[in-house]
Amino acid sequence: MNHTIKIFSPATVANVACGFDVLGFALETPGDVISVSITDVPGITIRNEVTGLNMPLDPDKNTTTVAIKAYLEYLKSSQAKASAELISVLKGIKGIEVVFHEKIKPGSGVGSSSASAAAGVFGLNELFGKPLTKVQLVEFAMQGERAACGAAHADNVAPAMLGGFTLVRSYSPLDIVTIPYPQDLFVALVHPQIEVRTEDARKVLPKEIKLTDAVQQWGNVAGLVAGLMKGDHALIGRSLQDVIVEPARSPLIPGYHAAKQAAMDAGALGCNISGSGPSMFALCSTRAIAQAVSQAMSQTFTQAGIDNHVYVSGINADGVRVMN
Repeated sequence: MNHTIKIFSPATVANVACGFDVLGFALETPGDVISVSITDVPGITIRNEVTGLNMPLDPDKNTTTVAIKAYLEYLKSSQAKASAELISVLKGIKGIEVVFHEKIKPGSGVGSSSASAAAGVFGLNELFGKPLTKVQLVEFAMQGERAACGAAHADNVAPAMLGGFTLVRSYSPLDIVTIPYPQDLFVALVHPQIEVRTEDARKVLPKEIKLTDAVQQWGNVAGLVAGLMKGDHALIGRSLQDVIVEPARSPLIPGYHAAKQAAMDAGALGCNISGSGPSMFALCSTRAIAQAVSQAMSQTFTQAGIDNHVYVSGINADGVRVMN
């Protein structure tokens, strides 16, 4: 059995406008790079090699190790029905070390906690000989999300683990559906250098929804899924509308509406908040358009005196993976 493995885990865009807590997709860049090792040092230890980034080093508070602990507890339970060989391996393990080499900035709205949680359980599962599938690992990575924001949602974790576009059809029981999508779809992403905490972004959500808004939102979700599966860019664009969450959260992002208008004027199919923000994403029909859109959004924030980072990416089809 190998004792160390290095993992890349992608950033993700959750909600995808109309699909609050149920839709998400994976990006090619940015992402986390994490090593997982089986060691002779008792317990679970965390080492941070990312300059200028603070993170919890307590294994009960770090999303990666919380997910790992949930995964280990399951394997040791009778429910897992682990093989005799794996049970022997589990009994022989003294410690596990997690090393962060690169890290998505927390609070950026592109699945920082999800990438870490997915990387941890995926890496350990690889070291153990893949006793569980990627789909099965999603549930344990969700426990890392619970530690990060108090809710074990899967709209970031599922695409980080599986790649592409994913739909959480149900949380009880967990039912993840992968959605075909056109290969000529590109993403412009701008990250204004402000922080929007997921907990704070959830506090502003409406407690009640008008039936007319709910009906419009359901139509947009169905339209977006149909547009992705049909490769219909126009339908994708018409469906990237959010009449429930965007109105509540957009005031948390200074300059949001100006940046969105700039994206649409530059040729984006649609533009919205990435996850809980402050990052914004725009889906585009070519990489060249995505480049233009990213610069247009960036310029509006720069003119408003807000520092920002931009990314242009294809859709990551693979999700979390072993690095050579």
